[in-house]
Amino acid sequence: MAWIQLRIHTHRDNADMLGDLLMDQGSVSITYEDGQDEPIFEPKLGETPLWQDTVVVALFDAGTDLALTIEFLESMPFLGAGFSHKIEQVEDKDWVREWMDSFHPIQFGQRLWICPSWRPIPDPEAVNVILDPGLAFGTGTHPTTALCLEWLDSLDLADKEVIDFGCGSGILAIAAIKLGAKKVTGVDIDYQAIDASTANAERNDVADKLSLYLPEDQPENLQADVLVANILAGPLKELAPLIAEKVKTGGQLALSGLLREQAQDVSDFYSQWFDMDPACHKEDWTRLNGTKK
Repeated sequence: MAWIQLRIHTHRDNADMLGDLLMDQGSVSITYEDGQDEPIFEPKLGETPLWQDTVVVALFDAGTDLALTIEFLESMPFLGAGFSHKIEQVEDKDWVREWMDSFHPIQFGQRLWICPSWRPIPDPEAVNVILDPGLAFGTGTHPTTALCLEWLDSLDLADKEVIDFGCGSGILAIAAIKLGAKKVTGVDIDYQAIDASTANAERNDVADKLSLYLPEDQPENLQADVLVANILAGPLKELAPLIAEKVKTGGQLALSGLLREQAQDVSDFYSQWFDMDPACHKEDWTRLNGTKK
């Protein structure tokens, strides 16, 4: 089936209203994009912020008469006659196949591979985690996840207990188990993350070694030999005392989800409880490591 899309620049205050109007005009989907390279790194919990210059992209069936839609939108005071827009043809493709073709097995460190289920496993003798992209964040492709996976691969996790704080898809927790951890606890504020981690653990035959909790349900006095937290700088600082008390004396810590310019501040803050190592960087992102005093 062929498609056409209509792209309109608007102010963020008008983006949702414009999206609703386009849906009323027959659009089958609405996408919001950044119009001026204005990154948003840490939205508050429950917020979905937009960029000041937001591009609203509406997808229509190719048979739609967009002239009528443009005429209708010109009557809207916040747009007005002659508003800037662009109409583009969208090539008809097997979009599911296109999406699947973009994911390949990826190696992290010396032993660890993350493999989508529809691809052959490159090295059957390696430590292989089978993971498909899904609702919860974390497939290994983002630099912060890669930094954490490389760190886990570098550790001797035999007989160790591990906490994955902000477990998302469960990728770090499952990798830790397959790298030798005897028990892993995953904690996340999102029930969808708990569901995703459960499903991924079952797919990788490690569900018996993984315990998953929402924060309010986690065991009291929970501690581990290793804790990895791949979240964001704000929550890492806010939750620092809680994170610190979950690591045993002499235990290892990894913090990720940090931009380079945020790393020193977070490292200095955690130095109250940990002997912090030099930061590790990948692109614009940073991982911090420490040993509990």
